[in-house]
Amino acid sequence: MKKNNIFLLSTLLLCFFSCNDSLVFTKYKTLEKSSWEAHKKVNFEIDINDTIAANNVFINLRNNKDYQFSNIYLITEMTFPDETIIIDTLQYEMANEKGEFLGRGLTDIKENKLFYKEHKIFPQSGKYQINVRHAMRKNGSIDPIPFLEGIQDVGLSIEKVK
Repeated sequence: MKKNNIFLLSTLLLCFFSCNDSLVFTKYKTLEKSSWEAHKKVNFEIDINDTIAANNVFINLRNNKDYQFSNIYLITEMTFPDETIIIDTLQYEMANEKGEFLGRGLTDIKENKLFYKEHKIFPQSGKYQINVRHAMRKNGSIDPIPFLEGIQDVGLSIEKVK
C-alpha cells in the first residue's frame, strides 16, 4: 500500500512539474563518452507551423565535473525551409568567479538553459534545421580542442513567449 502511494505521488509530481503548455519543441542528444568532437555538429530538425507567435529558443547543455572551462563558445547554423542559412557565434558563462558551475542540478551534472534566440518569430512554415558545434580553443592556440570533455548532452528547446 505504501509503495502505491509513493508511486502515485511521484507520478503526480512529475506531471505537475513537467507540464508546460508553452513548450513547442524539446530534444536532447547525448554525446558519446561525454566528449564533444571538434567540428561535430549536433543537429535538430523542427517542424514549424506557427509564423505569428514569438518564441524563445534555448540551447540546453548538460555538463559534468570534467568540463574544464568557465565559459563555452558555440557556433550555430539555422537553416530555414527556403534553405537560407544564418550562422551565429555565441559565448556563454558556465561557471562563476569561484569556479563553481552555473546551471541547475543537485549532483555533479549541471543543466544550463542558454538563450539562443529571444522573441523569435519564424517567418516561414516548414522544416528548420539547427546545428550546434563547439568552438573552444586553448589560450594561444588557433586549433579547436579535438575532444571537449565534460559535455554530456546538447539540447534544444523552443517555448512560446507568454
